[in-house]
Amino acid sequence: MSAPTATAVVFDLGGVITESPMTAFAAYEAEAGLPDGLIRRLNSTDPDTNAWARYERRELDEAGFRAAFEAEAGAAGHRLDARRVLAALHGDLRPSMVIAVQRLRAAGLPLALLSNNVAPMERTGPLGELLGLFDAVVESSVEGVRKPEPAIYVRALERLGDAVGRPIAATDCAYLDDLGINLKPARAMGFATIKVVEPRAALAELSTMVGLELELELDLDSGP
Repeated sequence: MSAPTATAVVFDLGGVITESPMTAFAAYEAEAGLPDGLIRRLNSTDPDTNAWARYERRELDEAGFRAAFEAEAGAAGHRLDARRVLAALHGDLRPSMVIAVQRLRAAGLPLALLSNNVAPMERTGPLGELLGLFDAVVESSVEGVRKPEPAIYVRALERLGDAVGRPIAATDCAYLDDLGINLKPARAMGFATIKVVEPRAALAELSTMVGLELELELDLDSGP
């Protein structure tokens, strides 16, 4: 492996370590006879002030989100069930990504998880075990700020530095996310960014950045 260019790693959760909710959104849209991509379009309209953004900052409770999100869909000319949309958020863990996190942990690299979410994550079961591998876990629903707001990236760096007992700069870190809108501010701050579209390619890129072999087990994600 080449000499590392990143000495710490920050991961997104949904669409990176877990399967993307976009697949489940598309399945619900097809089942309900909704236009393909409707949920994504609603989430990207007024992205700082829409129902989704306010819910991820915990400015709305679940009932408030459901009412507001369904109203946004109605304004766009469609009826949907916000409960079904929320159910799509619970993606399965990607085994290869979990293995990569384990290898990074074993190598002693500082690790942070930075997630936009609608409720604090459970600290039990497989997800709880995964969270225990990270030095810092920063959640929008806890912090009241969300990606792509720069403040949450600063907070992740501060929490990671406090956890490992030394300052961590953006330029020390590789950052993985599946959404370009979240990668753009991180890149402007100095993070080395990786857009996760396909896990094999993302982990190959991360392997080069950190100087460790991380993608050996990726066949676990590809099925039989």
